[in-house]
Amino acid sequence: MSQTAHIPSHRKPRRSASSRALRAGVTGGILTLTVAGTAVSASAAEPTAETTQELPTLTADLALNTVQSADATQQAAFSYQLQDQQEQAAGKAKSEAKKAKKAKTEAERKAKEAKERAERAAAKRAAAAEKAREQRASRTAERTTLSTTSTTSTSSTSGNSSDASSSDASSTPQTEAPSTSTGGGNAATVVNFVKAQVGKAYVSGAMGPSSYDCSGLTSVAFRQVGVTLPRVSQAQSTFGTQVSLSNLQPGDILYWGSAGSAYHVAVYIGDGQFVGAQNSGTGVVQRSMSYDMPTGAVRVL
Repeated sequence: MSQTAHIPSHRKPRRSASSRALRAGVTGGILTLTVAGTAVSASAAEPTAETTQELPTLTADLALNTVQSADATQQAAFSYQLQDQQEQAAGKAKSEAKKAKKAKTEAERKAKEAKERAERAAAKRAAAAEKAREQRASRTAERTTLSTTSTTSTSSTSGNSSDASSSDASSTPQTEAPSTSTGGGNAATVVNFVKAQVGKAYVSGAMGPSSYDCSGLTSVAFRQVGVTLPRVSQAQSTFGTQVSLSNLQPGDILYWGSAGSAYHVAVYIGDGQFVGAQNSGTGVVQRSMSYDMPTGAVRVL
């Protein structure tokens, strides 16, 4: 028996070993990977096995197309965004233009209405002025007529009085009615009475002694000389003889409004002055005719 028979061998046993080698290549646009595997057994070397796997790869054209596609996509996104902004700006501009047009139309409408109102007002003023001129002309003509009539009537009355005096010289004297006599004394009495009432109150329908209305004052004043006037202004404006405002005498009755439809009366006291119960705010006052020019006048005394 050999002495070395029991001595273990110092040679390391062969272990299975395998190795793989990776080879890569591009063939016809396809990436080719070749994996070579080698396994060696403990006893003998085994033949090498090769495995080939193909993986897709990007060609230069495909990579370029991909880049171009990304650029195109980004450019399209920019275009859409720009178009959207343009559409929004156009819509806003259209809305602003519509508002401006509406405001312009409204302004034109208001200007037209204002112009029409001004024209109507001017027409009314012109009509009122023309009416006032006609009324003044009518009053002037009426006063001239009344003055002429009054003068003629006075001359006729004087002639008749002279004839009557001559006729009465051989007949029984007639009694004179003092209530209708004409004289400075009666007019002075009326004037002094109305002056004494200045400052008293105005009360509608009142006839003294502490308050009057306009026709109440004239009625009571003429009672002082025995003349009974109608109670209201309308009737007093036609009682007696119509006289011109340019031919007034103290004691004449002034009236405002048309004869027969006067709305106010007062007593002329001379020097362009009158006394009348004006209203509840002023009471009985003495005023200049220029303060409130009357329409006409009648002479009772």
